Amino acid sequence: MKNELKEPIVTLKTGDGTVSEATQRYFDICMEKLGLVPNVLQAYAFDDAKLRAFTDMYNDLMLGDSTITKLEREMIAVVVSSVNRCFYCLTAHGAAVRELSGDPVLGELMVMNYRAANLDAKTRAMLDFAVLLTESPEAVEDEDRDALREAGFDDRTIWDIASVAAFFNMTNRVAAASDMRPNAEYHGMAR
Repeated sequence: MKNELKEPIVTLKTGDGTVSEATQRYFDICMEKLGLVPNVLQAYAFDDAKLRAFTDMYNDLMLGDSTITKLEREMIAVVVSSVNRCFYCLTAHGAAVRELSGDPVLGELMVMNYRAANLDAKTRAMLDFAVLLTESPEAVEDEDRDALREAGFDDRTIWDIASVAAFFNMTNRVAAASDMRPNAEYHGMAR
């Protein structure tokens, strides 16, 4: 039996089945830059304010100024999503890791077990912290933050690491609750 992917969740649109002009403009930009409108954005299309809040937070955390690189942020997204077994984010952000790193094997290792990847000590410390924050947030102590500082992260960067991890913990749960499925295009990207 062929393993076929379920269709993505039904897009929650306005009552008449359309999206606002502002949302359509944003989706047009996505099509131009990405070649697709990510299903996560389509899922938020039912409410412009919620879509804007989601995209503003995403863009700030993933594209804004930080001493952690875009690749490192994507690695955090994948490692958190791996702990949470979020099919949507593992697929979408695994593709981003493959693309940004130019290394399909690294992308797959991040999805399956980042500990098996050949990572420098600083990156490993960052990902270990993201996993701890995901699995046992109540267990985070000064020694965990000190380990990050010893690895070379300042307090602002620790904030950024924690914020990216927290954001993906939230989105993983929304994706699970709504049965959100990744766009089929992500599966073949950067391989």
